[in-house]
Amino acid sequence: MATRNRASARPRTPLSRERVILEGVALADANGIDMLTMRRLADRLRVEPMSLYYHVTNKDEILDGMVDVVFGEIELPKAGADWRTAMRDRASSARDALRRHAWAIGRMESRANPGPATLRHHDAVIGCLRAAGFSIPLTAHAFSAIDSYLYGFAMQELNLPFHTPEETAEMAVTFLEQFPATQFPHLAELTTGHVMLPGYDFGDEFEYGLALILDGLERARTS
Repeated sequence: MATRNRASARPRTPLSRERVILEGVALADANGIDMLTMRRLADRLRVEPMSLYYHVTNKDEILDGMVDVVFGEIELPKAGADWRTAMRDRASSARDALRRHAWAIGRMESRANPGPATLRHHDAVIGCLRAAGFSIPLTAHAFSAIDSYLYGFAMQELNLPFHTPEETAEMAVTFLEQFPATQFPHLAELTTGHVMLPGYDFGDEFEYGLALILDGLERARTS
């Protein structure tokens, strides 16, 4: 009994805006963004829902902060780095962050009140491109092209009905059984000549597509 009383008497970690937001990230990571409510968040923090409002104005402020947390995990371009290397590393880092926080896909550029990590991220990307000789319009085009590809690929990857090479191969076999090659010869050719080859991983397509975009931007930069 004395041991239990001492344990219950230990001070709780003080509630703060940062703790509320980080717990929101943890809740969304574990259960999806639709499960994020003030009530559920308060339950995780073991406080009454009204206690949250001493630290955040509303759920929108929590979402703003959660998106900022994700931006804070993305590798920023280093000063003086080659722009292609910096953009490739940044895109790969962002993709990794979105894998950890699938709920953030589709929300990274949706917030009307971006936080400090978000602003630092965007400023660093723009600064890297400008330092590499990109004009202001071409910088805008490059940022848009890279991010549209990045977020689009992340969403497609998340929603695929297979996630491992083994699952991909199994689905390819099922596909060929259901849709004969005589009716769909080009689909069958791609499936047997590419998807069913040993070691195929859809995720590998990311680097290839990104390289195409960077090649095109390099031509535009030097033209």
